[in-house]
Amino acid sequence: MTARFDFGGVELTRIVEAEGPLLRPAEIFPDSTPEAIQANLDWLAPRFYDPASDRLVISIQSFLLKSRGRLILVDTCVGDCKARVRADFDQQHWGWLDRLEATGVRPEDIDVVVSTHLHVDHVGWHTRRVDGAWVPTFPNARYLFTHEEWAYWKEHEGHPGLVRTGDYVGDSVLPVFEAGLADLVDMDHRIDEAIRLVPAPGHTPGHVAVEIQGADQRVLLTGDAFHHPLQCCYPQWSTRFCADPEHARRTRQSLLEACARDGTLVLPAHFPAPTAGHIRRAAPEDEHEFRFEFQKLL
Repeated sequence: MTARFDFGGVELTRIVEAEGPLLRPAEIFPDSTPEAIQANLDWLAPRFYDPASDRLVISIQSFLLKSRGRLILVDTCVGDCKARVRADFDQQHWGWLDRLEATGVRPEDIDVVVSTHLHVDHVGWHTRRVDGAWVPTFPNARYLFTHEEWAYWKEHEGHPGLVRTGDYVGDSVLPVFEAGLADLVDMDHRIDEAIRLVPAPGHTPGHVAVEIQGADQRVLLTGDAFHHPLQCCYPQWSTRFCADPEHARRTRQSLLEACARDGTLVLPAHFPAPTAGHIRRAAPEDEHEFRFEFQKLL
């Protein structure tokens, strides 16, 4: 469950924790309708939607970047053996760390860990259980969090999300700060000459995308600005997990327009394999303005 791409100077490897039917459309998109799902069934099923369970196919994955001799890990999924409210996530054993190591990378080899945002399915492997304590999984890495994101989650504003999911900040984020491995950065922070953060707020206040400027093309890891290809057809559909649904909608619309115009290769965090693709303006006769066109890479 890994796939490797080369963008000219930057190598990217997808490391998948889990992929399959997970959420009902109405559970994640409050504005969705059964009629909209039926109208798109010809391309949704079975790759992106399972009619039998009425669940959308979701990928939970990380992106490992090799750039300028450094290893940069973007997001770390749900994690193993963690107490979570959602049964799909509770006390699971995914095998994600084995997949990372199967690429030839050990946890101590990682130089930088980027959190696009602090949600339960993006920070789980920030830590692992050792001798009864949660400790940073990547002991030699600097973990990057945006100022805005950390401010939101450490104050009472973010607490309802922890009640809904389980206290993942307590077991997956705080130990990183306590170990002195956390760096608070601006939302436009540059990691190296080829990789920088791009503000994409709305889903959470400090949510960021990660831009890769390879020798061959521009690539954007969009985090949770998009959860499913349906949002390219219906950009007004924000998720029930969004801190500011209207701001998330504006961010998504802006990304759709910019990426379609510039031909940017897009890798959303939760799109199933092959994940990568281009946002295209639809034909004039199409009822939707945009479509997502998957691109199979090496």
